[in-house]
Amino acid sequence: MSHLDGTLTPTTRQRLMPEQSWNWHVPTPFSQGWRVGQMVFVGGQLSADEQGNVVGEGDIETQTRNVFEAVTRVLEEGGATWRDVVKLNTYYVCNETGAAVQEFWEKMTRIRLEYMPTPGPAGTAVRVAGLMYDGFLIEVEAIAVVGSGDFPSQT
Repeated sequence: MSHLDGTLTPTTRQRLMPEQSWNWHVPTPFSQGWRVGQMVFVGGQLSADEQGNVVGEGDIETQTRNVFEAVTRVLEEGGATWRDVVKLNTYYVCNETGAAVQEFWEKMTRIRLEYMPTPGPAGTAVRVAGLMYDGFLIEVEAIAVVGSGDFPSQT
């Protein structure tokens, strides 16, 4: 990687594996996140205990809060905050129809908004048929640029 003055600087990589993070049921090389230079990449976070079991089965509010707390832990370990998040991807399972879908979405979004600064990140939400295991209702991944939240926001 080249620096502005033309000198070569190494790109530092830091694996992010905060305590109290969930783990897979089988050994894997996957990481909860990575910090590469000033960027923090948060892998998909689920509402799971440290053994990978579902927490808050059937409760989108509990699962959303747990997921966003897990994202927060990874961000913090990488030196970032929610103000630094520039991209947020949300995958959610809702097998309801009609007005129940909107109610589900609103419950999920009320919790998500507790974590979002103004202005918030670019976001994507995708309704999916299922996640890693039955019982998980939401998975979230994020990209942050450390220090980007310190700049004055533009409206």
